[in-house]
Amino acid sequence: MVSHKHLPKHVHTAHPDVIKRLKRATGHLQNVIAMIEAERSCVDIAQQLHAVEKAVSAAKKLVIHDHLDHCMEGIAGNGAAGMQASIAQFKDISKYL
Repeated sequence: MVSHKHLPKHVHTAHPDVIKRLKRATGHLQNVIAMIEAERSCVDIAQQLHAVEKAVSAAKKLVIHDHLDHCMEGIAGNGAAGMQASIAQFKDISKYL
């Protein structure tokens, strides 16, 4: 795994959107728990679980795209060493796709 502690900080423009999506997922997950406790139908519960998955997946996609657009961009501008670091970071984050 590549260490990211030495990387320069940048503005994460996607983070407010990520937070919004994760809060939506939290709400869906709370609904799932309430639905199970209320013995709602499996179809209704599965539908809510699908909504949780979609919200988390969308948040993950935003984080990965933000990383590709901003974090790796600065590294790649540092010549061959930057290119190697950029490739290593891409390999590291691609396992979460």
